[in-house]
Formats: sequence, C-alpha cells, structure tokens
Amino acid sequence: MPKNANLNQDNQDLKLSSYSYDLPPELVAQRPIDGVNRDLSRLMVYNAATGQLTHDHFYNLDKYIPVDSTLVFNQSKVFPSRLLGQKNSGGRAELFLLSAEKNEKNIFPCLIKSRGKKKIGDVFNFSEDLSALIKEINEDGTFGVQLTIPNKFPTLMNYLQNHAMIPIPPYIRKGESDEKDKTSYQTLYSKDVGSVAAPTAGLHFTENVFNKLKLKKIESAFVTLHVGLGTFKPVTVDNLSDHIMHSEDYFIDQANQNKIKAAKNIFAVGTTSLRVLESSFGQEVTPNQIYKTQIFLHPGIEIQSVRGLITNFHLPESTLLMLVSALIGREKTLELYKLAVLEKYRFFSYGDAMLIIK
Repeated sequence: MPKNANLNQDNQDLKLSSYSYDLPPELVAQRPIDGVNRDLSRLMVYNAATGQLTHDHFYNLDKYIPVDSTLVFNQSKVFPSRLLGQKNSGGRAELFLLSAEKNEKNIFPCLIKSRGKKKIGDVFNFSEDLSALIKEINEDGTFGVQLTIPNKFPTLMNYLQNHAMIPIPPYIRKGESDEKDKTSYQTLYSKDVGSVAAPTAGLHFTENVFNKLKLKKIESAFVTLHVGLGTFKPVTVDNLSDHIMHSEDYFIDQANQNKIKAAKNIFAVGTTSLRVLESSFGQEVTPNQIYKTQIFLHPGIEIQSVRGLITNFHLPESTLLMLVSALIGREKTLELYKLAVLEKYRFFSYGDAMLIIK
C-alpha cells in the first residue's frame, strides 16, 4: 500500500489548480498514428535519476528498458457498450452499459441519455428487439436495467459485438466511435472482457515491440483491472485531500503473481497497471480473487512497487496527471508536458507515449 512522502512548500501539490496546463486542441489525437504500425508513435524518455531526457519512437522502447526488467500490462478488454435506440414513446435514447455482468438481481448498471424525466418501469428498445426496462434509479445518476435479449443471440456479449459501439472518450471525435475503433481502441494482448475505456498505454505495443523486448530477455506479466467511467470523472474539489477516488475491480492469477514477485525491476504499462501494483504491494493477494481499489496516487504518496512507468500524456487536472506527478514531482511533470506541447507530441488516448525511469 502507498505511504506518505513529502509535499512541496505551501502544499501546492494538493491544489487542483496546480495541475492545469495549456494544450492546443490540434494536439489531441483523434486516431492512432498508424492503424497497423502503432509503434510509430513518439516516445519521450525521462530518467529521473540522471535527469536525462530523450525523444525517440515507441518501436525503440527496448533500448531504454533495463535488462532483468518485467513489464506489467493490464489485459482487460474493452467491450462495445453504447447502444442507440428509442423510448417506447418514440424519442431517441442511448444506453451506455457500465458492466457486461449483471448483478444478483439480474440488473445491469448503465447510463441512459434521452429527453424527459426517466422513471422506474420505462422501457427502451434497440435493434433486433433488445429491450431495457428501468428497475433502479441511483443517486449518482446511473440506472439499473433489466435486459431482454433476443433468442437468436446466445449471450448479451454476442449481441453487443453485433449491435453496440465501442466507447471512446468525449475528446476523441466527440465520443462518436466507428468500426475502426473496434480494433484501434483495443490492446494487442487484451483478454478479460470488462472495461469501458482502454488501458491506453498498451495501445502502442505491437508484435515488433514484443519481439525486441523478448530478444533482450525482458519479461511480461499481466494483471486485470476493469476500467470504469470513473477514470474520466473530473476532480471537483479544490483540495486533493477531499477527492474521493472511483472504485475499480482487479485480479491477478497465480502465474502472473509469481512473475511479479520474482521481478527485479518492474515497469508498469499504464496507470491502471500501476494502480493494481500499488494496491497489492506488500499484501497477500489470493489468485483470481476480485479485489476493489480506490487508490489515489498523487504527490505526497510514495510509489513503492515499480522502477518506472510507460504512459500517455493526460488531461489537465486529471487524477492520471496527478499519478504521474507522484512519480517525478508535479513541477517536473508540468515542465515535461510544456516541452511535449512545444515539440508537438500527440496527447491523450490515441496520442504519443512517455517512459519514466525512476
């Protein structure tokens, strides 16, 4: 578990406004750099121990990862979760499933977008006679629905693969995904279905990158954390001490747990992998058991589980930017982001990458 580290003077590190920076809209990536060769993305390498900064491309990642290292990936898979349909009254409606798994009451959590006030018992209809009945209205703005799945589809997932859209963040084409996103907004190694947002640091990895890492005898280990909509939830408090972090589920199987325990140098691939590593650090974790984490990593919290992090460039005032700042300090992080803007790096989910070595 994380432990407290020193904050900078006057506790500027705990002020939300301290994590703001200027970003020209044209630097927000709308597509991957290349639909096939995603390792063509740029890579900023920062070695915190030496202060050395290097600009390169992701296909050269192996040059910077030390021998005897293990990269830890989040193998969660994004599922098509956005459904467009209509209310019984005929008005347009959108259903956004927050999980592909129903609870013990046979209810799926979701968001619903439609005109007018929504109430228990409202019915929404979608392609090929899928219907959703509102059973619960929650204080946080989410809903619980009962789904009637057409008989021709053996499972809900089978239906979603045919009729739902991949969810993409609102800063990418205003959240309107297409068929290309079904492959480009998915990591090469994705396995366990359950995320509504991709662990985007992993999007840069190709067979070419994996082969080069393997030649250098760099190991890979995998964890699963299902990314929820909370990852996009803005921080709304002025003091970070008052922020309540969203909860996400994670698990690690026995083989990968053994690899992580035996690793000399661990590099987390993405903020979600780091959240798993920090949440489980020093803990007895039962293989394949699902755990919840609300861990909030920011300056003042010492990160203990990794030698470094591979990550994208994140939104201003986001918990992800604060996580990076926990590793190398807020002022250094913002300095590097300012340089990334000047060098015209591509930002956010489909953008370029950064490697931080502690």
